[in-house]
Amino acid sequence: MGPVAVGAIAMSISALFYGGYKLNKRRNRRLLREALRRKYAPDLPPLINTQTSRTMIAGDSSNSSNRPPVRRTKQIEELTESEYDEWQDRDEQRDANIMQLRLILEDIISELPELEEENDEDLTEDERIMNLDARAEWIVENEDNFDEHATFVETEMVGSGIIVEEAPPENDDLDERLEREGGKTGAVQVSLAWDDYNDLDLHLFCPSGERIYFNNKESDCGGELDVDMNVKPVSNNAVENVVWPKNPPKGTYKVGVHFYKHHKKRRTKKHTKYRLRVSIFGKIQEYSGMIKYGSAIQMVTGFTIGTEDDLSKKYSEFS
Repeated sequence: MGPVAVGAIAMSISALFYGGYKLNKRRNRRLLREALRRKYAPDLPPLINTQTSRTMIAGDSSNSSNRPPVRRTKQIEELTESEYDEWQDRDEQRDANIMQLRLILEDIISELPELEEENDEDLTEDERIMNLDARAEWIVENEDNFDEHATFVETEMVGSGIIVEEAPPENDDLDERLEREGGKTGAVQVSLAWDDYNDLDLHLFCPSGERIYFNNKESDCGGELDVDMNVKPVSNNAVENVVWPKNPPKGTYKVGVHFYKHHKKRRTKKHTKYRLRVSIFGKIQEYSGMIKYGSAIQMVTGFTIGTEDDLSKKYSEFS
């Protein structure tokens, strides 16, 4: 057998090994995605599409000047096994950070009264104001540490939310909740929903570096938190909403969720499933996940509006 034939055989064997390696790598990534969906979003249907696109709105998807390109962050279910291990290490560091800064609410204001289960509907306006004041007092005392923790979380470039690949179920009531609470719609809208009495909070990190949350509801860049629920446990079908009615700034946005307070109500545990809807110029992407009380602010997802080539453009409200 000549050297040419030996070389050809060696190349064929190498190609077979490489092909097997690629197939095994794709299989492992698919299995990891399925495992993460079961862990963080157990109610979602089985994985349908193993390939996903991070492009939400393509640069050439519209001739209208009011629709810039939009690209979302990578999510944990799209990571390789080694990348996911690295993400877990960073997540543990974030959980350690919130404990070191003593930002777990029960450790600080455990003396706040809880409603008795049989009095769910009897919360007076004075009691609402009392608890809003208590939260305001908490943030005054802990604002520097809370900002430090939020800054630490903001460095994360991978979202923990699991991508919802199918349309929401017919009985999904997120729009009804927003309408009930007077939530606005707009060019950019981020809505959080959950189904127990706990107090979850949206944190929207803006391109300018500003953070929209319960202590900064209106940003200088046009975004606002217009629905903020469950400071006291008044609803087990809660919703929160951050919206830019028009002209959202170009740049990178990150969406965080914080488990602010565990309310000791029936069927309300120290872990909460949530769903998150991101609407950008009419294009909707939904995520699902789970968050435990005492854990760090969770960076659920993020997105970037525009590119370096169109920084000088202005975008008006979508039609």
